[in-house]
Amino acid sequence: MSARGTVGPADLLRLGVFGLRTRPGRVVLSALGIAIGIAAMIAVVGISSSSKAMVDRVLDALGTNVLTATPAQGFGEQQPLPPTALDSVLRQDDVESAAAVGTVPATGVYRNALIPAPQTKGIGVLAAWGDVPGVLGAELASGRWIDDGPGAPPQVVLGADAAAALGIDTVRADTRVWTGGQWVQVVGILLPVQLAEDLDNQVFVPRSLAAQLGFDGAPTAVYTRVDPARVEQARDVLAGAVRPGAPQDVGVTRPSDALAAKNATDDSFTGLLVGIGGVALLVGGIGVANTMVITVLERRAEVGVRRALGARRRNIRDQFLVESLLLSFLGGVAGVVIGVGVTVAFAVGQGWPVAIPLWAVGGGLGATVVIGGVSGLYPAARAARIPPTSALAAV
Repeated sequence: MSARGTVGPADLLRLGVFGLRTRPGRVVLSALGIAIGIAAMIAVVGISSSSKAMVDRVLDALGTNVLTATPAQGFGEQQPLPPTALDSVLRQDDVESAAAVGTVPATGVYRNALIPAPQTKGIGVLAAWGDVPGVLGAELASGRWIDDGPGAPPQVVLGADAAAALGIDTVRADTRVWTGGQWVQVVGILLPVQLAEDLDNQVFVPRSLAAQLGFDGAPTAVYTRVDPARVEQARDVLAGAVRPGAPQDVGVTRPSDALAAKNATDDSFTGLLVGIGGVALLVGGIGVANTMVITVLERRAEVGVRRALGARRRNIRDQFLVESLLLSFLGGVAGVVIGVGVTVAFAVGQGWPVAIPLWAVGGGLGATVVIGGVSGLYPAARAARIPPTSALAAV
């Protein structure tokens, strides 16, 4: 402190640190309130960003140029796709590859012949032609895709959920299932299909086997991978290509839109959770203000001595304001560390890339400074108004 009663920044910092060190228990509890709010906000934003990064990675790997043609949903009776739908689609200039599936009605797949027919576990049977996994960007967990060529023996490929329900986790030479009154060799198991989750609980069979099971030859979905630069143009003409006389009976969707919609839902949910974190941060700020008010009351004697020795009101005010800022900043740093740690642990546990926006970390620390300043204004002003004589009477 100089002869004129001014206090430099270094002096204020030392006074602030000293004030906090004299009450460590109270400091820890008050900083914890700030830390919880900041940690909640950073963890929510970080986990949400990591989830989005994973979705973006999936979309980059699978592509957004897959279109699905199905019977149009309406109030009237659905018109099935014609048996020539796949061939018609493959003739389009913008189409790179395509495959189709069709529902085989009233057919169950069982682990053995002793299981009652009604106990299907919700597993459906689909006739498949073309490279369905290749078009949808799916992968096989075990084995290979079905052979739909002439003279191919009966065989099936299990969707991920269907395989789990049947208790089959890998393909061996003797892996079989019971369907249509006969044993059929399992040749492959699919991993979950990101762009068509409804396929996970299905069993895929060649058209030759499907015909034996009662399949009428009409596809229920045609999956098409088109030129990435002409997705919208391809979407506009695909329905007419499938059914030239009645394109309104064909619905064309892009499966990646569902993932984008999921991202939008996650954004709304993230906003809600950030708001909850903001409430926790506000409660922490109130705790800091309460701590500083009590500190002022307990340190009236100290204030009186300093005022009697020549300290000005603004020196007293600045000292308590610095203490409040330091207290909030400590809580903010702890909250950032906790929030980042939670995000990293959760993302790694889920197999996601870790993505923590820098603005979330910077905004969290900035919020602590604002909270500290606002929380400390009233206690600091109250300390500065204490008369030296009144304070010294408490000594």
